[in-house]
Amino acid sequence: MAAITHVGLAVPDLDKAITWYRKVFDFHILAGPFDFDADTEGPGSMTNDLQGPEIRKMRNVHLMSSDGFGIELFEFQDPSFSEEPPRRAGFFHIALVVDDIVETIERIVQHGGRQRSKMWNINKGKPHYLVYTEDPFGNIIELYSRNTSEMYGNR
Repeated sequence: MAAITHVGLAVPDLDKAITWYRKVFDFHILAGPFDFDADTEGPGSMTNDLQGPEIRKMRNVHLMSSDGFGIELFEFQDPSFSEEPPRRAGFFHIALVVDDIVETIERIVQHGGRQRSKMWNINKGKPHYLVYTEDPFGNIIELYSRNTSEMYGNR
């Protein structure tokens, strides 16, 4: 058995991202922020083993939602953050269940994110809604009105 514990997102400004995820989703800081400097840590560090030997400086933090879902934010400083096309191979988006989709969209926009799609009812007659949004850094966040098993379990 496996369960998702957290998702890692790269952002260009860790402090702004921490503030955004706290204000919009009420995530709290679980651990960090941590600073990594390869010159200080030396060869064979855990960070270079996990992230690659080319990483010279970075910062990261672990945020937690009220239900125990984690987001780990990374600010790569040397080499610096670079944007890539959104449909490359690999992870494309994260999905969060929220209490009120409309209110959450409003908070996202108010704090510099954007609504990327219309809000869709995927099971007519049931309160099963989804919408794509983005944080201010271009990471796609899908919002669900219910959990995945309720949304897709009987389709």
